[in-house]
Amino acid sequence: MGQDKMHFKDYRSGMLTNGIERSAHRALLYSTGLDEADLRKPMIAVVNSFTEMVPGHFHLRELVDFVKQGIIEAGGIPREFNTIAICDGICQGHKGMSYPLPSREIIADSAEFMVEAHQFDGMVMLPGCDKIVPGMLMAAMRLNIPAIIVPGGPMLPGKYKDMEAITLTDMRELIGKTQTGKLTEDELLKIEKEALPGVGTCSMLGTANTMSCLAEALGMSLPGCGLAHAVSAKKRRIAKQSGRRIVEMVKEDLTPRRIMTREALRNGIKVSMAMGASTNSTLHLPAIAYEGGIDLSLNDFDELSREVPYLCNIKPSGRYPLSVLEECGGVPAVMKAIECKLDLNQMTVTGKTVGENLADVELVENDVIFPMEHPKRPEGGLAILHGNLAPNGAVVKQAGVKPSMHYFKGRARVFTSMEDASYAVSNDQIHKGDVLVIRYEGPKGGPGMREMHMTCSLIVGRGMDEDCALITDGRFSGSTRGPCIGHISPEAAAGGPIAAVEEGDEIIIDIPNRTLTLCVPDEEIQRRLQTVKHIRKPATPALARYAALVTSADQGAVLKLPEETEQGDILQRN
Repeated sequence: MGQDKMHFKDYRSGMLTNGIERSAHRALLYSTGLDEADLRKPMIAVVNSFTEMVPGHFHLRELVDFVKQGIIEAGGIPREFNTIAICDGICQGHKGMSYPLPSREIIADSAEFMVEAHQFDGMVMLPGCDKIVPGMLMAAMRLNIPAIIVPGGPMLPGKYKDMEAITLTDMRELIGKTQTGKLTEDELLKIEKEALPGVGTCSMLGTANTMSCLAEALGMSLPGCGLAHAVSAKKRRIAKQSGRRIVEMVKEDLTPRRIMTREALRNGIKVSMAMGASTNSTLHLPAIAYEGGIDLSLNDFDELSREVPYLCNIKPSGRYPLSVLEECGGVPAVMKAIECKLDLNQMTVTGKTVGENLADVELVENDVIFPMEHPKRPEGGLAILHGNLAPNGAVVKQAGVKPSMHYFKGRARVFTSMEDASYAVSNDQIHKGDVLVIRYEGPKGGPGMREMHMTCSLIVGRGMDEDCALITDGRFSGSTRGPCIGHISPEAAAGGPIAAVEEGDEIIIDIPNRTLTLCVPDEEIQRRLQTVKHIRKPATPALARYAALVTSADQGAVLKLPEETEQGDILQRN
């Protein structure tokens, strides 16, 4: 029998179909309803993250049908599988918050397992919420087969009486207002039902929408995809177009590492600075870079935050919900505003460069996207702080900090969990001039690097955001605002100086000079560190394994084997 009869294609998935030794493989494929003509087509993984639990993913079962339609129209064979998806918002304020960041690695791993085991030719990936977008981008970089990201899109903002453009950030801050008698419990219960009117990711610039926008800025989504709303026909058209385009990309062999170069990642940082994006981008962009063997550090964020001004007047740091930014042109309009700062030669999934994609985009300058010459603030939305409290760096969303708090000197109030700190705020135990220090909440110490958003929201909701501050080795929600400094590295559980802070110590936060200082002599800090009794929090088997492998926040909290950590990246990344 001639081998030519059994040679179906020259694509990667030919590993499953070509040759007499693949007879059983073909039989398995035929059993799913494929026919002989289908075996000659590129096989496209449709990586879905649908779940009924999470509003940012609830609609993906419908959206994925448009992706598949596009793939079929272009002559490909779509094959769908799922990853997990956790909602950071639902996890807030309890032990469930230990799981979202570790889930990022599981999402990347699950995509690797399915794609490598079944030798797909390309991928269309449908994420939504905070860790799912970076998890899928990490997988794309790692696997390096043609891939397009189609985020599920933001939800529309809510309305209640005279309250316009309600977002999840507002809901969390309304808790503090209710506790202080500025709002009744009955009113709060009514607002809850109107605040989030439908599916999609929360309608402010939290981590979910930050990373969806950055997927587009990196060149991994079609233009306009990042902020096309979950309920819009535009999102469905882009989903179909993405399905068509991935088949072309397979034929062109246009792979993620040709797109997500170091300069493309730096473009992403620039866009995040202009937008006033989530502090979690300092975890996720380095993690994506790591998968491609690219060096990207907090130094890049620090450098670019001084070069690219903050332009976008978007919640939580600004006035408007994301729907208004979408009306002004979305991510392409933001990129057009900072075009002079971008590397325009970077390739994108369109097959065109960033510059070519922006050529016909209209420049928008208004109260939503401020002009470069008259920015909302002269520096980017994020700032990186260093000092004896954070030798390897700490992160603050300076766009969300009132100018009066850019320099703050206060006394330490020390807590070893978010719950204890939130209790202290809610029970009037925090006073003017206090700096809440929440430690043992880092990647290892948490374990899982929980968000301290609940505590921050209570501070802001109670109107205390010009009276006290918060520092932590944990992290924050992308929707956080206020004088909150996170990602302190090294963390307490790794022997970082934050473990040496004692009640009443003086701490200085100086955002303009990028410093975070514990006003204690270095010799005393070292003496304390030698005698401190570190806290080891209970962990499930999954979290214990995570804690054993996870690196510091300043390294993106990526997982490394012990020999990698000690000797550098000795394992070759594909």
